[in-house]
Amino acid sequence: MDITYIIYVLPAIILSLVAQYMVKNRFATYSKVQSSKGLTGAQAASLLLKANGIYDVSIHHITGSLTDNYNPSDKTLNLSDSTYASTSIAAIGVAAHETGHAIQHKVGYSPLSLRSTLVPIANIGSRFGPTMAILGLAFGYSAQSSAGLWQMVTNIGLVLFACAVLFYIVTLPVEFNASSRALKILKTTGTLTETELSGVKKVLWAAAMTYVASALTAIGNLVRLLVLTSRRRDD
Repeated sequence: MDITYIIYVLPAIILSLVAQYMVKNRFATYSKVQSSKGLTGAQAASLLLKANGIYDVSIHHITGSLTDNYNPSDKTLNLSDSTYASTSIAAIGVAAHETGHAIQHKVGYSPLSLRSTLVPIANIGSRFGPTMAILGLAFGYSAQSSAGLWQMVTNIGLVLFACAVLFYIVTLPVEFNASSRALKILKTTGTLTETELSGVKKVLWAAAMTYVASALTAIGNLVRLLVLTSRRRDD
């Protein structure tokens, strides 16, 4: 760990830990508040999908807690143990958020399409990008005769990781928009009352902060690598 890590990365990691605590705490709190209509997360998702004219998305039960997701490749809305059969307003809020992604898919929301396109390269970039950049910097110092080769390795690593960072950035409007759609459809369909919606807003806001923290962590790591690369070139 050096000063660049403390300046560019550590604050985002602290924010990420705080955000994760907040979302778990708020979900736990509002998981104890039952919806007045007694709908489960799965039932609410089904109702909201139909209310938006979506009939080709299937709802599935998956294991885990807060592992909920919408998969646009096979049009499946996957609800976790903590959401699928729960009648809490927290569960309905999460189910509605994932339904928001299904609506984005239906209307051709461009950031969602871009995020889906970035998935393969982002997976490679997040896994190998930082490692390639660090190895390139390290060996570039010690192997002056092949400095050009290691500089190329560093540059490739930086480009790959930049693609992963772009994925995190594009994820932000996708997630905020899905939450906005969720709150709107919950209100217009009368699925939750105004008081219940207030609780859902708190849960979804906390969840959104985890994505902000992840993006800031990725950006901080990229900036750190760029600073280290710049120093290497100046030496």
